Amino acid sequence: MRILITDRHTQGDEHVEQDAAGSDMELEFYDSPELVPDEAWARADGVVTYRGAPVVMANLAKMQRARIVVRGGVGFDGLDLKVLGERGIAVCTVPDYGTTEVADHAIALMLALRRGLDRYEERMRRDPAGLWRYTPSPCVDRLRGRTFGVFGLGRIGLAAARRAAAFDMDVIFYDPHLADGVDLSTGYKRVTSAEALFETADTVSIHSPLTDETRGAINADLLGRMKDTAVVINTARGPIVDLDAMYEALQAGRPAGAGLDVLSKEPADASHPLIKAYMERADWLEGRLMISPHAAFYSPPGLFDLRSKAAATAAARVRDGSVRNCQNLEFLVD
Repeated sequence: MRILITDRHTQGDEHVEQDAAGSDMELEFYDSPELVPDEAWARADGVVTYRGAPVVMANLAKMQRARIVVRGGVGFDGLDLKVLGERGIAVCTVPDYGTTEVADHAIALMLALRRGLDRYEERMRRDPAGLWRYTPSPCVDRLRGRTFGVFGLGRIGLAAARRAAAFDMDVIFYDPHLADGVDLSTGYKRVTSAEALFETADTVSIHSPLTDETRGAINADLLGRMKDTAVVINTARGPIVDLDAMYEALQAGRPAGAGLDVLSKEPADASHPLIKAYMERADWLEGRLMISPHAAFYSPPGLFDLRSKAAATAAARVRDGSVRNCQNLEFLVD
């Protein structure tokens, strides 16, 4: 029984996956999905991929034995659930590996903007004596009594909401896919439209999956409805936010700022006007934009959880047919 891992994270510690999968599984590692040869696709009983969803779909015809594809992460965009399911291939994810890390990162981006940390860091490096003073910024504000809006109250959104509440913020959320009563069980106020969320919140934190419904959902209209003191945080998926609209909105001064861990094109496109202005430290953007490299999920324990749980999920399906966190059960033909 063989599990193919299309894009390993590091070399020399493959025991992480092997220990999780079990001694009865043979694991085959590659550094990149594009480097996987035809014969490796053909002999794999299970596949674990992190950034290779399009490559997996492109090589589907070669996958003669596979019974599972595990996307190492929370999302599964790029994998055709119906097509894979009809071939008897379960699509599973690892939804719980980085919940707290991503929620922490979202709050960290908000705190950094709200306390002006990026500006202070830069100024202290430049002239710690001459610039030893507080610096006004469009984003600096108190948190207590302000409203934290969650766009998508799933696992990570709920974790972020709990953290915001600990800072004495009022929490509201928009999630049309949650059943009635979630507001009663959480104590958070539910709003019935994205427009209401963006008009009301002082900070909007995005935690929805990338779907046809959410792609480009954070557009010029929603951004234009925000307070001129508000900030947007995105640690979910880049294409949820229209980056062109964000550039124009920040130029217009509404919202005040943004913290982005994910972008519509990754790695970052240095030619995009917003990224270019950020790199050039444009005066109008100072203290208003923070970018991190899709790293919200990362911590050493979080990465261990991701790798071990992905391998264990693939092994269980290969070994006895069981599935966990399966995203295409409705299509799965066994």
